Amino acid sequence: MKQQIYQPEQPLELECGAHLTNWQVAYHTYGRLNENADNVFWVCHALTANSDVADWWPGMVGPGALMDTDRYFIVCANIIGSCYGSTGPLSLNPDTGNPWLDKFPLVTVRDLVHAHQILRKHLGIKHIHAIMGGSLGGQQAIEWAISEPDLFSWLIPVATNAHASAWGIAFNESQRMAIQADPSFGQGPDGGLKGMGAARSIALLSYRNPITYKKTQTDPDTNKLENFKACSYQQYQGEKLKKRFNAYSYTTLTKCLDSHHVGRGRGTVQQALAQIRATTLAIGITTDLLFPPEEQQLIADQVPRGRFFEINSTYGHDGFLIETEAIAHIIKPIINIS
Repeated sequence: MKQQIYQPEQPLELECGAHLTNWQVAYHTYGRLNENADNVFWVCHALTANSDVADWWPGMVGPGALMDTDRYFIVCANIIGSCYGSTGPLSLNPDTGNPWLDKFPLVTVRDLVHAHQILRKHLGIKHIHAIMGGSLGGQQAIEWAISEPDLFSWLIPVATNAHASAWGIAFNESQRMAIQADPSFGQGPDGGLKGMGAARSIALLSYRNPITYKKTQTDPDTNKLENFKACSYQQYQGEKLKKRFNAYSYTTLTKCLDSHHVGRGRGTVQQALAQIRATTLAIGITTDLLFPPEEQQLIADQVPRGRFFEINSTYGHDGFLIETEAIAHIIKPIINIS
């Protein structure tokens, strides 16, 4: 499937009080929308992913898969602030004619959802059978299920939470400090890339865990004094991200993660989650250090029709991207429609 672009006529009003004009959202769809416009499986992606869910979540989309293209109309939209087709820091600021860069407005998870809501209406979707997302994607799914509770039958948040934790915010701030220490940050579209490579190295420590590193990055040569396997792995992952992302989107979206709190303006987290009417399957990863399983347990406990499932994995937070068979095994028998 090719990426599609939708350019709404109305400005996108942001929670911070700013607004985006001439904005656009990039998205992918798979399968066909039925006559009732209600066979929809909406996927919300995480921090550095894009709208091509079939690419970054292999095995999850296609005939007979969890997101069965013979049954569902699958939609995934690239989030505002990213760099894969939707308006973000590298887009032109209409007031200056230059890229926004580090002056891009503050966006929140609710702003990302607002853009999804506008796209949903454009696509003529009347009801969403299931909405699913991991990490930042799960935060979007929860927010949307609170703001439009009658729109969804099923909510499937994976490795996520109802509000940002101090632990997660600290990791994000450490990554931004690395980016901002790069003197090229703010000096052009390619600014801050070296810093972002360091930021990605920090992020990996939260995405995985000591078990994973011991298993995959331990050097067999006990006489080695430098150039360790773990060092080259960190460098490789930093370089890999530098080739496909930018430092401005990275700082924008980590700030978006920081401000996530479903209870903002709604009383408490518990009061906000109680508004969800969708049957909720909250899935955690046993070794997730960044979004520990108790955060998904809280969601399941507070949603009126919530259930908690835990996947035993050594991959930590990245397990939501890797343990696809286990995730599908939980969800598919429960939510499929004929």
